[in-house]
Amino acid sequence: MIKKFVIALALVLVAGAAQAELSRYTAGKVQRAQTLQQEEKLDEAIALLAEMSPSKAYDAAFVQRMLGVFYWQKGDVKKAIANLSKAVESGLLKDEQAWVTQRMLADILLSDEQFKRALPHYYQLSKAIPENQKADELWLRIVQAHYQISEWKKVLSAITTYEKLSRADEVQPLSIKLGAQLQLQKWRESLPTLQRLILLEPNKAVWWQQTAGIQLRLSRSKDALDTLALAKRQGVDLSQQDLKTLAQLYAQQGIPERAAVIYAQLKGAETDVELVSSQAMYWQMAKEWDKAISIWALAAELDNKHRWPLAQLLLQEGHYRKAIAELDKVTLKGRKDDVELAKVRAYYKLENYDKAIIHAKLANNIKSTSASKSWIKYLSQMRKMDS
Repeated sequence: MIKKFVIALALVLVAGAAQAELSRYTAGKVQRAQTLQQEEKLDEAIALLAEMSPSKAYDAAFVQRMLGVFYWQKGDVKKAIANLSKAVESGLLKDEQAWVTQRMLADILLSDEQFKRALPHYYQLSKAIPENQKADELWLRIVQAHYQISEWKKVLSAITTYEKLSRADEVQPLSIKLGAQLQLQKWRESLPTLQRLILLEPNKAVWWQQTAGIQLRLSRSKDALDTLALAKRQGVDLSQQDLKTLAQLYAQQGIPERAAVIYAQLKGAETDVELVSSQAMYWQMAKEWDKAISIWALAAELDNKHRWPLAQLLLQEGHYRKAIAELDKVTLKGRKDDVELAKVRAYYKLENYDKAIIHAKLANNIKSTSASKSWIKYLSQMRKMDS
């Protein structure tokens, strides 16, 4: 959230009836200062007013107000605040003139990031807002000030008032509301706010991402899936991680083929071994055996450790010679006995019992198990029957 607010101040001085209450001497000086200001002789206008010491209290307050405006125009925030504060604290300015002056002071304090000093002025102003002033704009300033000093509950309280006054949704107030809701961990309440933001900015990925993230936090996996799937269909620029999450959600919902398709569309889908192996796994979960074999073969070329699942799947699907070729290249530590037993199955299916028993004995030498012993016994009997 941007901490520096660019604000438009009402810099038009209240003339007419207000100046009519000034003494003739002060009114003359004020009129001369206004002329200098309009002629872009701001320094001369300030010098003229600064040297004045009006005896009449109202005159002094009016001159301080005018000096505050001129100092603000010049960019001297400190002096602008000092003079406007004196004018407001005098209590002598009249009706809307007093309201506008205090509003100027509050806005300058806000723009100068003096949020705690600005707030009491805004709340005072909110008690009696002139009909020609925008009440929703004032309350938005209150919301912004509370947000900047991390007063999250007060943000939500103020924005409730703001929303009653505002006719249409806007991104900035809603994003502030969302920020406060998230800080207070109001997960359920934040979802309608995010939906309103999505309506305003349907192509902004962060709103979709946050919606799905909160739905997952609330254990609403199906809703998160629907959110990310809709975002993807609408062409929202989702990140790689978003798409991975979408794929994982499809798999969790029993649709692994869609997960595989999404992984195939990711950047690096054919060169990143993690993406390739995940894609192969999802095709295998979908029982798309040929596609799984093809992708496992690609994964094995990228990293030899993936030859083991490739060989197992080839064996499962009856591609025994291809399985043996891959098993010869497997270099898994601690799994040599399993590799040898896999070769036993392959050679057995090819009815090559001599090689099958050789690999059964190799497996047994590496690690004697009930499986290796059973194969040796069974294959020995088969050889006797063949002889």
